[in-house]
Amino acid sequence: MSEAVGSVTEAPLSEAVLARFAREVAKYPVDQKQSAVMACLAIVQQERGWVSPGHEKAVADYLGMPPMAVHEVTTFYNMYNQQPVGRFKLNVCTNAPCMFAGGPQALEHLCGKLGVEPYGTTADGVFTVQPSECLGACGDAPVMLVNDRHMCSFMTNDKLDQLVDGLRNAED
Repeated sequence: MSEAVGSVTEAPLSEAVLARFAREVAKYPVDQKQSAVMACLAIVQQERGWVSPGHEKAVADYLGMPPMAVHEVTTFYNMYNQQPVGRFKLNVCTNAPCMFAGGPQALEHLCGKLGVEPYGTTADGVFTVQPSECLGACGDAPVMLVNDRHMCSFMTNDKLDQLVDGLRNAED
């Protein structure tokens, strides 16, 4: 489960996480275990909700990489959270096809409904809303991704409201 928004407490990586790291590393030649860096960062994020500098160092140590090399990966890809996020991270595509189909308006509607600015997290720590680059579903525009895993298509204001209300009810 992810840490509370604003929390910077970091426990050591669990044995379960280290076992998942080992399974990822095993997919590559022995001398190329750094190739598992993205998978390891994703595993950390799944368990902790975000990738802190301490988490980056733990991944670097495990893979035998300089911490800066891991940090470069974390900061290059927008799928890695570099600060705590809400229980539900809502990424709204604002790239060209979605832009023309209402992506920026969907982002604005979500932010208004939840009372946050883009990249903001609600005071209760339940939602983080952010714009996103292309999610690869241009024919379904505007699209969004919930928690980096669940694609939502043709997101009208009504569908956005239903989604938020459903997630909030699931949280209760």
